[in-house]
Amino acid sequence: MCIRDRPALIHRQDDTAMSLADTLADIRRRNDWALLPQAVPFAHMLGLRVDVRGESLTCVLPYEPSLIGNPVLPALHGGAVGGFMECAGILHMLWSTDAQSIPKTINFGIDYLLSCRAQDTFANVYVVKLGKRVSNLRIEAWQTTPDKPVVVATMNLLMR
Repeated sequence: MCIRDRPALIHRQDDTAMSLADTLADIRRRNDWALLPQAVPFAHMLGLRVDVRGESLTCVLPYEPSLIGNPVLPALHGGAVGGFMECAGILHMLWSTDAQSIPKTINFGIDYLLSCRAQDTFANVYVVKLGKRVSNLRIEAWQTTPDKPVVVATMNLLMR
């Protein structure tokens, strides 16, 4: 068995390790979606949060001074924002499907419309096509209101 084929282990706060599938099953059983970012290591490292209200999930990138890319404006680093957008798409698919593993990004295109200021950033994900093997998403991020997006992205995911 090569390293890629081993099940990912998620280390919980009580220092026990669970496989990704077990972590997702636990989150779904408890209906505690706040734990979802722990299932994606990069999302956990960024400190992402999810807010589930009814049938919609909003991802939140909390502002941290370490995320600043341009201290003159100040503006968030484009790489951090791009990573946030990609994680938002993945988290949405883990939330809205019965996926047992993290979907794999096929391609990701991003348009930076405005500088992301030094404040929390939010993202909504819209499923354009949900397929058995490939899904297409549109992701919109904003800071003040959803009507004024600062970044939009399209993403294709391989559903495992």
